[in-house]
Amino acid sequence: MRTKKKVSLTIDGDLYMDIEKAAKTLNMAKSHLAQEAFKLWLKKKTEALMAKGYEDMAEEDKIFANLTSQVQREIL
Repeated sequence: MRTKKKVSLTIDGDLYMDIEKAAKTLNMAKSHLAQEAFKLWLKKKTEALMAKGYEDMAEEDKIFANLTSQVQREIL
C-alpha cells in the first residue's frame, strides 16, 4: 500500500506562478504536477548517471583491451 507524505517547499515566486499556470492549463493539482516533475527529474538524473557509468566502463574496457593486446604481442 502506497502512502502519501506531505512536503513543504520554498520556491521562487516566478516559478510558483509558472506552476500555477501549468496546473490550470493541464487541469492538474499542483501536488500531482510536482510529483510528475520530481519523477521526471529523478529519471533523467538516473539515466545520466547510468550513461556516465557505461562510458567509464567502455573506457576501462578499451584500456584493458589495449593492455591484453600488448601482452599478446610480447608473448608471440
